[in-house]
Amino acid sequence: MRTRTLVAEAWRSLASNASTTLAATLTVIIAMFVLGLSIGLGTYMWSWSKNVKHELVVNVYFCTPAAPELSCNGRQATAKQIDNVGNLLSKIPEVQKMQFISREQALKIMRQRRPELVTGLATNPLPASFKVIPKRGEDIFTIANRVNLAKLPGVEKAETGQQKARRVLRVATVIEIIFAIAIGILGIASILLISNTIRLSIFSRRREIEVMKLVGATNWFVRGPFMLEGVFCGVTGALFAVILLVLGKEIALPAILGHVNNSGDAQAWPFSLTALILIGFGVIVGAVGSGVTIHRFLRV
Repeated sequence: MRTRTLVAEAWRSLASNASTTLAATLTVIIAMFVLGLSIGLGTYMWSWSKNVKHELVVNVYFCTPAAPELSCNGRQATAKQIDNVGNLLSKIPEVQKMQFISREQALKIMRQRRPELVTGLATNPLPASFKVIPKRGEDIFTIANRVNLAKLPGVEKAETGQQKARRVLRVATVIEIIFAIAIGILGIASILLISNTIRLSIFSRRREIEVMKLVGATNWFVRGPFMLEGVFCGVTGALFAVILLVLGKEIALPAILGHVNNSGDAQAWPFSLTALILIGFGVIVGAVGSGVTIHRFLRV
């Protein structure tokens, strides 16, 4: 009976204050829509940065008869030397996995990628190598430095493509920082915006609250309908924001992606998860915003 009374009172208040209810709901729609866009774009860029980091590798090249380095002495690395290097690499904690690429495999790969560079060659000038995949993109420099400083017999050098690697890591780090800051700022801005709108709604009915308190209503009896109103505005606004995001996802997004190169390995969070986050955020902000705002008007 008490719950039914609170719901009925909340519904009556919503109907009698349609303008403030509409303002609060529209505010939630805008805030949740912008937040949803930010989550989708931000998580996609975050996934892209992680994917790019995973493409960073260390190439450990072995000596060949054509190697110019004096350390190789014009000799090709032996099978035993290659095995020793493989054992050392497997013991480096930053190494996730590695792949041995023979000279024949290297020539085949080069023919596929840059055939003009190997056409007409009398001999195979490419060295055997280990393709080392680090646990984190940032670990490539640690791995390369360890191999180069060890001066292992049979090893020509370990390469990371430093300029490209540093640029990729720098861009990925900036993207992750911007994503974290943007989500934080938008979350706080959404809370403040929605809370202020709800505060205006409650302020317009402060006399009604004072009368209820004077006739003996408890704080929770007064607070309950307003919190239900806040939840209603939050859920309704979040649902409409989700609908707008669905329309954008189905109509606008395909048109945009048709003009850009899309990476299949980079994915935003599932849309269902984003929708649940928005609805949950709307419920929390609506209830908490109403409950906290009305507290100052309960001191009668």
